[in-house]
Amino acid sequence: MVKRDTEISESLQHPRRSLGNRYRSQAEKFLKLRLENHSNLSWAEQNARQSVLYDFTNDENWRTLIKIKVLMKDTEGALAVLGDLFSVLGRESDLVMQLSGQEIIDSCQDLLEAALTEDPLDADQWWNKTKKNEAEIQEFKKRLRSLDISDQRANILYSRRIERLRVAGLEDDFLELSRIILAHRPNNHEAWEQLGMLYERREEFDEAWLCYDQAQTVSPINSSRDRFKERMVSLFQGKGISPWKKPNVSDRSIFLDRLRDLTKIEDEIDHVERVKLGSDEGDFARINDLRQQGKLSEAFFLARRLATEGLEGSKEIVDELLGELDA
Repeated sequence: MVKRDTEISESLQHPRRSLGNRYRSQAEKFLKLRLENHSNLSWAEQNARQSVLYDFTNDENWRTLIKIKVLMKDTEGALAVLGDLFSVLGRESDLVMQLSGQEIIDSCQDLLEAALTEDPLDADQWWNKTKKNEAEIQEFKKRLRSLDISDQRANILYSRRIERLRVAGLEDDFLELSRIILAHRPNNHEAWEQLGMLYERREEFDEAWLCYDQAQTVSPINSSRDRFKERMVSLFQGKGISPWKKPNVSDRSIFLDRLRDLTKIEDEIDHVERVKLGSDEGDFARINDLRQQGKLSEAFFLARRLATEGLEGSKEIVDELLGELDA
């Protein structure tokens, strides 16, 4: 059973640019000293790996790491780096690993460069490249619907990309794609908060609260729900109208069930096997079944609904599932 360490989860889930830069700087320092002592190349490689670990959104960290792998003549290691980059980009990393056993070390830097040119990791660079072409935006939306973005790094990467759509005024696209991203990885508190902000701006306060509630549930250090409640009190105070109240349990359950449906394939929605349909025991059995199948996102939304309804033991299951999603 996986227990969740919130502090570790937060540090690994969201990029820390300063640490990434620091480790890359150290890697470059050891790289320059490699001719004086060959062991410096190993130190460079260790620091370069740390730079990618702490900030996977910086192209330079990946370039430094692959350069070192090439200098070490480590073909398998270089392919592993490319496979990892493909996972972050939501692509099939298995395609890269099919090259295993072939001596293509001299091409690995070019392969990485081609991937980064086509698909920049920095959200602003990606948007500057994409916004000029309406066809590219449509292709991006189509592609996102079919991508596997369960890797938490890919999920964060794409949530930042669709945020650029929202800023550009493509709010309906943002809403649709946000739900897809969160269905893949419901512990992305950054995406929940951005979605809540849009609903709040539209004065759809119930939907906003539901999103902020999710953000704060999956990340206790996120205070967006509490801050929203304070804004609501200020908004309605002194206006002589009924104060806003958070959505009732029924509305919250419907919201979570809709998100859970997004995690299923179409024929599953109509043919889900239930033990004692509608019973609490059946729901808990379904959660266990989903966990065994590796369908953690669907299990999470079902467990959250049960927790919302106050069923005993469900909050503990939610926390366990968050730990499994963070793993």
